[in-house]
Amino acid sequence: MSTGNNGPEDTGGKPPRSSGGPSPFTEEEIAAVTGPGDEDELEDSDVATIEADEVPDLQSSFEKLVVKSRNLSPERIRTVVESVLFVAEKPLDLDQLYEATGIEREKIQEALNLISGIHRDGISGIVLYEVSGGWQFRTDPHSGEYVRRYLRVKPQRLTRAAVETLAIIAYRQPATRPEIEDIRGVDCGAVIKALLDRKLIKILGKKEEVGRPMLYGTTREFLEFFALKDLSALPTLREFHELTQEHQEIVEKERPTAPGASGTVETLGDPEFQKRMEKSVAASEAALEELEQAMDAADKTQKAASGILNPTPPPPAEGDKGSEPA
Repeated sequence: MSTGNNGPEDTGGKPPRSSGGPSPFTEEEIAAVTGPGDEDELEDSDVATIEADEVPDLQSSFEKLVVKSRNLSPERIRTVVESVLFVAEKPLDLDQLYEATGIEREKIQEALNLISGIHRDGISGIVLYEVSGGWQFRTDPHSGEYVRRYLRVKPQRLTRAAVETLAIIAYRQPATRPEIEDIRGVDCGAVIKALLDRKLIKILGKKEEVGRPMLYGTTREFLEFFALKDLSALPTLREFHELTQEHQEIVEKERPTAPGASGTVETLGDPEFQKRMEKSVAASEAALEELEQAMDAADKTQKAASGILNPTPPPPAEGDKGSEPA
């Protein structure tokens, strides 16, 4: 019977339930259930162990995987390849995907084509790229700002000097430091060291000439950094001329401000520009030819005038050869 909210509660003679306070059971009651207990018993007790499986035979397990993969449907093959690419840290080529899945390379290629259609730029948040001779999942470039904010990382940028040096090496590799500096006109030691530290270039060897300068070339990380399949994917000068208006504006915006620099890309991309250049060259050659003809005519006139003003004296007579003045 309760005497109020704070009064004692009638438990019918049973110990009250514990709510974080002292145990409702006496030590004698606990000992009757658990026994006296001994610390030595705990030390002598066997430690529970988990037996590890034997190391599988990789060769036999791969053969089983190959047999199993033959019965997979195209859709199932697509999901398998997609899963492997998702967990891969580096781009994987067909051979690496075959070693991981046991699926025939032709079927893997078909799966990659399907995945490329699903995970493509502007459609999916994860895009499948063919980079550095392999395939790799990357985040959609349009979502880069949000991904960087979540990861709390800054966008990777290269200085103008680094881009120029890297471009020279990429297009002219193997290239030496003197060759690079001859093109840029400035010392490139610090820039080359920075590119080596970032693993965008590597030392290929030494050139067989005086001083044996180092030869530099691009790396696999260079292809991954710029999302290039291989070096043949580098843009050509003709492709630069055929830039769209939007990209031309971007290039012009990034160019340093200099007299006559604006409109350079548009001028090069103008189809009439080449014709004007050809006409100009033809006119210059014609003018040069006329100048050479005029110089030849002037030279002949000068020789004729010199012959009239300074005639050549006639040779002495034969009878006068032995005479001497008295």
